Amino acid sequence: MASFPESRPRRLRRTGEIRAFVRETTVSPADLILPLFVTPGARVRNPVASMPGVDQTSVDELLRDAEEAMRLGIPAVLLFGIPESKDEVGSSGYHEHGVVQQAIRALKREIPELLVVTDVCLCEYTSHGHCGVLQGTDVDNDATLPLLARMALSHAEAGADVVAPSDMMDGRVSTLRNALDGSGFAAIPILAYSAKFASAFYGPFRDAAESTPQFGDRRSYQMDPANAREAIREVRADIEEGADMVMVKPAMPYLDVIHRVRTETEYPVFAYHVSGEYAMVQAAAERGWIDGDRAMREVLTSIRRAGADRIITYYARQFARGTAG
Repeated sequence: MASFPESRPRRLRRTGEIRAFVRETTVSPADLILPLFVTPGARVRNPVASMPGVDQTSVDELLRDAEEAMRLGIPAVLLFGIPESKDEVGSSGYHEHGVVQQAIRALKREIPELLVVTDVCLCEYTSHGHCGVLQGTDVDNDATLPLLARMALSHAEAGADVVAPSDMMDGRVSTLRNALDGSGFAAIPILAYSAKFASAFYGPFRDAAESTPQFGDRRSYQMDPANAREAIREVRADIEEGADMVMVKPAMPYLDVIHRVRTETEYPVFAYHVSGEYAMVQAAAERGWIDGDRAMREVLTSIRRAGADRIITYYARQFARGTAG
């Protein structure tokens, strides 16, 4: 390699036009997925205090947000539900007329070209806030699987384009695949939350989804943050069970895992830029400590640079507005 003065890397940094010309990693609205929280009622828009810019919305208001996302070039939304009532088995999550099922139908009727991805998990719908059926104080893995299948089928029947199991139960991908295939939905892809870590960065989401566990935590089924090799095993297991796409969640503390999944699989890799990652940048920006937009764009670029094909982020619309501007 040539050395100074023959080598002058600053030549390629001199102007914005030159920097853009040689840029290795780019992020566009087409790379992003917008999470949305749907709640019962009409004309409802409840701001989430811990997530500035994020609201719980009724279906009619959700349509407004989704229409804006589509206009901005964001190709997909990810739906979470806040039900009217909860019980021990999360039955409102797989009810034909549940809030998510209503939102799916409305979205596919009004914005058919928008991809609708649905979160498949019981935590938002159970009275205890855990992701499955309880046996005492433990989550019963095998008893939970049929309920997850019912939820995925109810989403597919309502018109969902992709189902995304986030529960971290063993065997959930094969259970969903068999249920979908056996009910005439073999064409519906599964986006598996394959490497979902038991993270401290989920707190604001639990405010938004009203899904904080009533006791204990989720470390018996979500992954230990210290384990990267285990993440690869989880990804491979989901692929073997029939996952079409895989996900790492959260994103920023696990860029190494995203990179390993990208290099060790040929499947589409998604990353979830989660609520706490979003909220801490927003909080620092509100205090004037950092340039929030610049920081958020740097974060999203780092996730793409690590190897994520697509990013789920609450910042999707703000990012796209800035790109359009």
